[in-house]
Amino acid sequence: MHRGPTRAEEATTRPTPPSSSRLRRASSPPYDRALWALRAWLDSWAGIGHVAIGMHRQGFDLQLTQYDDRGWRATFYTTGMEHSPTSATGTGWERTPSCATQRAAWEAVSKAWGATNE
Repeated sequence: MHRGPTRAEEATTRPTPPSSSRLRRASSPPYDRALWALRAWLDSWAGIGHVAIGMHRQGFDLQLTQYDDRGWRATFYTTGMEHSPTSATGTGWERTPSCATQRAAWEAVSKAWGATNE
């Protein structure tokens, strides 16, 4: 009478499952992959540059400053105005330059849109 494989034999002959990351990537909808690609691009220096250019076209200048290990501060000012703390229209303080830039841009645009909708 044959009892079947032992636990040790079963463990070595069992097919290994695909890695969880490959499984998630294969089963995720295309828009998840597109959002991941967009986020990865926005979190690069090229993405920061495109945000700065887009904001400049809307009338804002960007100042980006690194403070050692404490993080980054991004500040948007109205183009042509003196760049002083009181003239800032959007400010973001984050751990990465891309997050700081995105937060400051959101604040500046939100204030500009709020001013035009009042």
